[in-house]
Amino acid sequence: MKQIFPIINAILAAGLVILLFYACLPILGAQAAQFNPAPQTTPSQPGCDSSRSVQISGSAMINVTPDRAQIQLGVQSNGLTPDAVQSANSTAIQKVINALKSQGIEAKDIATDVYLIDPVYENYDSLYIKGYRINNIIAVTLRDVKKTSTILAVALGAGANQVINVDFYTSELRKYRDQARELAVKAAREKAQALATAAGSELGCVLTINENTSSYYNGWWYGASQNQWTQNTVQNVAPSGNAPAGSEAEPISLGQISIKAEVGVTYGLK
Repeated sequence: MKQIFPIINAILAAGLVILLFYACLPILGAQAAQFNPAPQTTPSQPGCDSSRSVQISGSAMINVTPDRAQIQLGVQSNGLTPDAVQSANSTAIQKVINALKSQGIEAKDIATDVYLIDPVYENYDSLYIKGYRINNIIAVTLRDVKKTSTILAVALGAGANQVINVDFYTSELRKYRDQARELAVKAAREKAQALATAAGSELGCVLTINENTSSYYNGWWYGASQNQWTQNTVQNVAPSGNAPAGSEAEPISLGQISIKAEVGVTYGLK
């Protein structure tokens, strides 16, 4: 009998261990599911068949009155020696700068754009230098475009002998460009919808979209630089609509600048 009790105890202990194991199975399964979640499948978008598509372009243009101008003014000086021409040019350009400041233009809005000193030869084939020439060009940012003609007259009266360029632009280019881009995308969708309907199909999702951007160079041939604010912007030849207030007294007609956006879109067909 003494040998039977240990055997019975062993059997009972083993049974208890088995019961505890099966009782813990649901908990272990839940924990395993947390660490190994089932893969989630992304539902496919309906109507996005890339094998059937339509490519379309859209463009839009917004006309606005410019509120900024950049004027490029130059002082060209000649002299027999580099020191003499440099001294004469420095005096002349400083007079122009002082005259501009007297009209309320701040120093931060006046910057040297081009400064070149070149020898002047006796003739085209000669190596004999008979003098020197300096071309000193400053770029003036004008925040009151109504004063454009006044500033030009003042600068010329102070000694400027070159007017290189006058550019009109808007300080809110980003806002108008966003508006034009939105209208261009809308125009592209309307054209794509019309084409799909005419072909007996239905417009699906957008597969690709891109924007066509452009910019231009201006200025004179010595150092023409790219205007950063003129991307997608062109100057109209004549104003459209009513002229801005106060323009009757100004010999310069501001007109309007056109901010343009062009996009290319590819739509899938259902």
